[in-house]
Amino acid sequence: MLTYILRRLGLAFTVLLATLVSAFLLFFVGGGDPAQVMCPEQRCTPARLAQIRQSLGLDRPLAVQFSEYFSGLFVGRDIPYAGETIHCSAPCFGVSFLTRRPVSEEIFSRFPATVLLTAGVVVIMAVVGVLIGVLASTVRGTALDRILIGGSQVFGAIPYYVMALIFALYTTRFHSIFPQATSMSGGVLQFLPGLIAPWIILGLVSATGYTRYTRNSMLDSLSMDYVRTARSKGISERKVVGKHALRAALSPVVTILGLDIAALLSGTLVTERIFEIDGIGKLALDALFRSDLPIILGTVLMTAVIVVTMNLIVDVAYSFVDPRVRLS
Repeated sequence: MLTYILRRLGLAFTVLLATLVSAFLLFFVGGGDPAQVMCPEQRCTPARLAQIRQSLGLDRPLAVQFSEYFSGLFVGRDIPYAGETIHCSAPCFGVSFLTRRPVSEEIFSRFPATVLLTAGVVVIMAVVGVLIGVLASTVRGTALDRILIGGSQVFGAIPYYVMALIFALYTTRFHSIFPQATSMSGGVLQFLPGLIAPWIILGLVSATGYTRYTRNSMLDSLSMDYVRTARSKGISERKVVGKHALRAALSPVVTILGLDIAALLSGTLVTERIFEIDGIGKLALDALFRSDLPIILGTVLMTAVIVVTMNLIVDVAYSFVDPRVRLS
């Protein structure tokens, strides 16, 4: 087991390193020009552009920029910026071109909002999706089964941004029930009511997939010999479904849930933008429009760390459930 974990850790580090190099080259070689964004059109001369690039450190060789960036992730660094020096503690993702704040502060100050959004969505999509899937599997082939699965397919086929926009439009008419999200600076209790609307819409849309996953997995479990044996012993159908079949059926569902949690923690751009939630998804989208490359690169790396970590957790957890995974 230790060898399996060490092998997965080595693979995870390789993926993170490849992501870092690729993202750095992508954004700092082929990305937009931050100096152009920060230079007023009326007074933007070539000399002014060169001065801004120099103040941001963009005129230095790419290898020097990358080596400083990489070492700053582990030990921090002092960044010269527009005539002043800004200290950036590890893990240092650089300094925002526009706010002059360390990128790590920008990300970590918004990460709690994304975590709270993710927590509510996970509860709704897992509970609703699994319950409907279990119910559909127990009434297989009936009209109720077709209604539940057909409804989930129709609901899941509609583009999410359309559903979110329509839901946001109607929630504005019921502001007392669905208040708009505020900043986390006002405290968690003031922030939570603004998450009710995005919790509901994103949770229900995401639950459609879990309905189908759970139903198919439950049908496989219900056809197993140990389930037929339990029924032949006179055990009630509720115990057969809840105690025997459901426990085995949840293994693949839990695996998918772990990956979905990683995706949600990486920032739900559409949801955070539509409902004005100040999370890392909205931060990345705003930075993209403003060509704030350090913010974009920082959110990409943060996303990679979350995804790789959750994949590692899922792999290790699944290896305990199925020992055959350790030998693969």
